[in-house]
Amino acid sequence: MLDWLYDKIGATSTVPVVIISVAIMLLAGFLGTRITKLLKLPNVTAYILVGILLGPHCLRVVPDYVLSGMDFISDIALAFIAFSVGEYFRFSVLKKNGGKTVVITLFEALLASVLVFVITYWALGFYKMENNLGLAFSLILAALASATAPASTMMTIRQTGAKGDFVNTLFGVVALDDVVSLLAYSVAVSVAGAAMGEALSAGDILLPIAFNLMMIALGVGFGFLLKVLMAKRSTDNRLIVSVAFLFALCGVGAAVNVSPLLACMAMGTVYINVSGDDKLFKQLNYFSPPILLLFFVKSGVGFDLGSLVSTETLSVGIPLIVVGVLYFFVRLVGKYLGAFAGCAAVKKPKPVRNYLGMALAPQAGVAIGLAALGARVLGGEIGTMLQTIILSSSILYELVGPALAKLSLYLSGSYGKRATAEEGAQPAPSGGDTVAALKEQLQTIQKQLAVKEYARSPEEEAFLEATEPPEDSETSAGEEYNRRKFINKR
Repeated sequence: MLDWLYDKIGATSTVPVVIISVAIMLLAGFLGTRITKLLKLPNVTAYILVGILLGPHCLRVVPDYVLSGMDFISDIALAFIAFSVGEYFRFSVLKKNGGKTVVITLFEALLASVLVFVITYWALGFYKMENNLGLAFSLILAALASATAPASTMMTIRQTGAKGDFVNTLFGVVALDDVVSLLAYSVAVSVAGAAMGEALSAGDILLPIAFNLMMIALGVGFGFLLKVLMAKRSTDNRLIVSVAFLFALCGVGAAVNVSPLLACMAMGTVYINVSGDDKLFKQLNYFSPPILLLFFVKSGVGFDLGSLVSTETLSVGIPLIVVGVLYFFVRLVGKYLGAFAGCAAVKKPKPVRNYLGMALAPQAGVAIGLAALGARVLGGEIGTMLQTIILSSSILYELVGPALAKLSLYLSGSYGKRATAEEGAQPAPSGGDTVAALKEQLQTIQKQLAVKEYARSPEEEAFLEATEPPEDSETSAGEEYNRRKFINKR
């Protein structure tokens, strides 16, 4: 579409073409979110759709050589995602109900993977493909089925104000779900890579495992070192050091041909447990949106709508759309049945057992990133097919996921009339408990009024708190009061 312009301005150097292309991707992604916001859809959906629109199969706005030079974006974006996952792996929280949460997570994640593998490899006949491509494809696709995107579910919980045992269980499961997914993917991609080799030896299997263990150990060491370096650092330096560590893990992983996801997750896990500092995660979340936007838009660019209805894309003679549709529904069934069985095994209440699986439908973020890495392992057309299935299904999951999550919250009695009825069934407080209850209600109203006055995002709160003077500062109480008053009224 803009070939004539790119040829003119890029006659002597490709730098202006690259910069303009990145600017177009950023602006188009932003404009896309204006539309999805009206439809109450996640931003990820807008980014993917914008990527499809800008890609070579539609408007062809971004040149191919620019896209091929942006492969490193996938590694960096996934490093940020994996590091943020480590924040939820707090040992203090896992000690309380960690055993039950782990059991439920293993059931729902692994059952979805097993069902997807059985359907693709055996039912669809992928075992017939040459050079074990069908086995590699089925293994990686099955591993991706275990991933869940917590963003849509968390957004629905915040919007409804839901609370209770169902919500607490859901928080724990979605926090651990990506951990299980990253582990499953690491195993699957190692086996897949070895299976496609001409001669399979013990070294082909053990060497990737050894490299993964080395990366995890490196991530753990970086986590402890990050805690030491973060002490009494300014906001700018905290960002510089943490981003440098993430980039270093990405570089080492690329050098040994191993995904840096487990290492970045290990670094985040160690840091949150040894420091208890969640501000760094919020600051990185404030810094990373442009990188994640470029990553998702770039992922959408590789989406080929025509390949979905073509029977030539797979040697087994099955249109890719059939594989995608089966993946979409089989994963949903696996998530629901797995969550049901896991809750039954740990004797969770009936509302949690019956409706938890419905809230685990969304899939984006980690799954899309892992699909990009898996496509490198598979290579060629089969790798493109893997990305196409994950992208198309992710769009559908992001469309139906929030609705299913909201329905599960309502049916479980976590908010709405059902929650009111359950609260009304509880005995009314008496004596001294009445005073405590009234005091708690008053505090809740005050917090709501403060939020309505000026609602700041968690990321902005982290930056504002980072600008506060240290404890040994000579700032007077009156000056601090005036500063906060100015911030609240701005």
